[in-house]
Amino acid sequence: MTTIYDQGRPGRRAVSLPEPSHPEAEILDSIPTDLRRRTPPRLPEVSQPELIRHYTALSRMNYGVDTGFYPLGSCTMKHNPRLHEDLARLPGFAGLHPLLPAEECQGALALLWEMGEYLKGITGMPGITLQPAAGAHGELTGMLLFKKWLEDRGELGARTKILLPDSAHGTNPASAAMVGFSVVSIPSDRRGMVDLNALKQALGPDVAGIMLTVPNTLGIFEEDILTITQLVHNAGGLCYFDGANLNAYLGRARPGDMGADVFHINLHKTFSTPHGGGGPGAGPVTVSEALVPYLPVPGIARGEEAYHLDWNKPKTIGRVHPYFGNVLVIVRALAYLLTLGDAGMREVSGGAVLAANYLKAKLKGTYKLPYDRLVKHEFVLSGEGLGHGLRTLDVAKRLMDYGFHPPTVYFPLIVKEALMIEPTETEPRETLDAFASALVAIAAEARERPELLREAPHTAPVRRLDEANAVREPKLRLDL
Repeated sequence: MTTIYDQGRPGRRAVSLPEPSHPEAEILDSIPTDLRRRTPPRLPEVSQPELIRHYTALSRMNYGVDTGFYPLGSCTMKHNPRLHEDLARLPGFAGLHPLLPAEECQGALALLWEMGEYLKGITGMPGITLQPAAGAHGELTGMLLFKKWLEDRGELGARTKILLPDSAHGTNPASAAMVGFSVVSIPSDRRGMVDLNALKQALGPDVAGIMLTVPNTLGIFEEDILTITQLVHNAGGLCYFDGANLNAYLGRARPGDMGADVFHINLHKTFSTPHGGGGPGAGPVTVSEALVPYLPVPGIARGEEAYHLDWNKPKTIGRVHPYFGNVLVIVRALAYLLTLGDAGMREVSGGAVLAANYLKAKLKGTYKLPYDRLVKHEFVLSGEGLGHGLRTLDVAKRLMDYGFHPPTVYFPLIVKEALMIEPTETEPRETLDAFASALVAIAAEARERPELLREAPHTAPVRRLDEANAVREPKLRLDL
């Protein structure tokens, strides 16, 4: 497909701009010489129909949850109810200026406070901040809380290690390292869960805590979760739960009851607000009683007559996001939560678990299943051994020819040739059946016509790219 610069003719314009309010020379005199352009920018010279048709054509080449099934393991790409989009566009929210004094935005503060109270109830934890803008930002906030708590106890110099299961989300080690902790990997056992013997051997006076992904990236819930958190607490450490997979047990279990000290919630996943394409997101963090004094400021508090910003936290880690976080994402999430209610939230987790186990049962006879057991919201297959010289990447590329977005591939790292699949709770059975049929057909092609996989995709807007070279030598701009 050609670029917008390859279209049009000199002199064509898509818009007519008004005449400047002052003479050009006067305007230029107000701009310092070193800040002025020496040559005019090269802009596309196209008519309005050409402009609209070009970008409409580009949009039709894109794939998203509004165009098809998106089984992207670990990312929960599901339908976003349009009613909640409409609510987020209400002028009182969308037009709210972040610098308004508290007395001028009481409605928004009331909404944020209410959402915080609901999330504390859902997670079973007494403290919350709505500031983090995404899951990894919530992780970073949690590690800063760990650090401040240790510093306040005079233990920061001694407790420098974060324990991390090898089935954790990939951002966890980066979040711990950014705060200054060193990461110690804990292997999984044959069940796909934390190896308790390895955990016990790793615990000691130098451990700050553990970061658990619950359920883990294999889709498996840690059956020994109470034992794990008790072991870490007895050793003087804290327990962080990565809550990106909360839709697996929403309304059915609470991390606070399992011993979590910090828990982040991806509102843009579990509570169905836009996800992907760079955001925006929201990753509120709830905390145990011991960490409440260290939460970011300002918090949102309800007084007898009004809501106000609470800056009175002498031990706070400070701000982690300007203003109140990504408010419009929180508006959508609260609308989703209120629409569902308690019974609806249980249906979310029940639907997510049912869909994942249904797909797993349909595919485990065709693809390798490293951990054949009940899963929660997602599961991991392996493309190993499908055909001579074929890899999981070939399966993923061929899926595009069947009209499906590929699942996550090559993660988690503990499964060779991993295919990580999360169907979510919003897809009908017919879609799951069609997806399973496509993967079964691809496995047959791998045996009978492997070149179809090696050369896939055949029908996508672009053929297979040199992805390794694209990473090593990225071209991030168009040379004009």
